[in-house]
Amino acid sequence: MSDSNSPPRRRARDSRSPADNRRRSHRESDRSGRDDRREERRKHYRSRSRDAPPKRSQSPEVTERRKDRSRHRRHDRDRRQSKSRSRSPRRRHSSGPLQRAKGPLPSQVDAFKSTDKDSPSPGPEKQKPNFRPSGLLAAAANTVTTSTGAIVLKYHEPPEARKPPSSQIWRIYVFKGDEILDTLELYTQSCWLFGREVSVCDYALEHPSCSKQHAVIQFRYIERRNEFGDKIGKVKPYIIDLESANGTKVNEETIPEGRYVELRDKDVIKFGHSTREYVVQLPPR
Repeated sequence: MSDSNSPPRRRARDSRSPADNRRRSHRESDRSGRDDRREERRKHYRSRSRDAPPKRSQSPEVTERRKDRSRHRRHDRDRRQSKSRSRSPRRRHSSGPLQRAKGPLPSQVDAFKSTDKDSPSPGPEKQKPNFRPSGLLAAAANTVTTSTGAIVLKYHEPPEARKPPSSQIWRIYVFKGDEILDTLELYTQSCWLFGREVSVCDYALEHPSCSKQHAVIQFRYIERRNEFGDKIGKVKPYIIDLESANGTKVNEETIPEGRYVELRDKDVIKFGHSTREYVVQLPPR
């Protein structure tokens, strides 16, 4: 009888199929071929290392130059990294609790002011808008169109301008020496413009020292209070110099520019350097 605890017998090797035998032979041939190629590479590398010339020793100047290059590269890299980092200062965390300031809070103007002395100074302050009258509308209203072109009048009548009453017959007598050259009936209108600009002036001045728009004789209604407080109004003649080049004289005294000067009976007016005398006269009633 056979023992039941004996191990099972192995199969005989001859029991393998022919296909298994062929695969096994192929694997062994591939393994031997790989070993041969590996051995050939080792021999080739050994022969190259033997035939290669020995490495030359570098001079100290070359090594120092390479060290400087590497040092510069590291410095440039560190500088680029520092620029890319945030420039804001680190916050310091206090160990104790936060305390509120007792004083008032700073204004925004002070907060945005620069404390750096090297910072550029602020630019000039912007010009504020000017809404005052420029005089362009008044110039357009006082423009007179003539054949020679548009002429801007230097004078326009004030609100108190009045024509003198018919009872006051104001006249001007033009003298050259002892001879009367002309007579002006001033009472016929409220304003008289004197100058060399014939197209706009009421009376033309011929002397070259006179300006184109030299002076104006204006009748104005002036109110005054008497000793009892009553208003008393009267139309009187005034003369004003229009900033002429050589001025205007009344009784041999140069009058100020742009200011009204009252004319009285028998006053003598001269324009510029002209020798002609313009005598103001109010005939008696």
